[in-house]
Amino acid sequence: MNREYHRWYSDRLGRDMELLVFGHAGSVVLFFPPRMGRFYDYENWGIISALADRIDRGELQLFCVDSIDCESLYNGWLHPEAKINRHLQYEQYIINEVLPLMRSRKSDNDFVSAGCSLGAYHAANIALKYPYLFNKLVCMSGRYDLTRPVQYFRDLFDGYFNENIYFNMPRQYMANMHDEWLLSSIRRLDMLLVIGEADPFMDDNYEFSETLGWKGIRHQFYKWRGYAHNPRN
Repeated sequence: MNREYHRWYSDRLGRDMELLVFGHAGSVVLFFPPRMGRFYDYENWGIISALADRIDRGELQLFCVDSIDCESLYNGWLHPEAKINRHLQYEQYIINEVLPLMRSRKSDNDFVSAGCSLGAYHAANIALKYPYLFNKLVCMSGRYDLTRPVQYFRDLFDGYFNENIYFNMPRQYMANMHDEWLLSSIRRLDMLLVIGEADPFMDDNYEFSETLGWKGIRHQFYKWRGYAHNPRN
């Protein structure tokens, strides 16, 4: 299996960033790690091994990116406005630095945005904001409104709210989206949502699925048995 390690200094983030690439041909998957996860987690947890046959057959190329969640959404020392601003810097890193590397491997935008847990939030948010850059969205055990407390998962912005927060909460902005050009771009995405029946974000996923349905956005919504939140399961 082709495996590549990449590291460079990101001017947008003001720090070095790392990622791993697996595969030599096929659809290019932008793979976000779970909450505060690292670019090597999916390899360490056996996810890459589980996909080895498809990767070796040239069906998939996985770009496993790093997160900066501990500097942004999960940085308890930052003011909420600074949290969302740091998150937006990360988004620009993905769009302007990672996607060009992906395009160097496949120029037709045959890109998949995917992730588990908070990685599913990152995957959904970027694909729904920039749907013309992707063909498919795969979200596993995601949370699509980080301002909504769920059991022991608190509002990550502690009640603070502004326009940037709103436009980065998919369950909120999708409910009020009326831009037909953007909606038509989203409607062409092959979209898959998966969640465990006992997952604390089950209701959030169900409501998000309903919202997509109201907007005429076809998607697949599957429920796994049990909790099924750990990507290693």
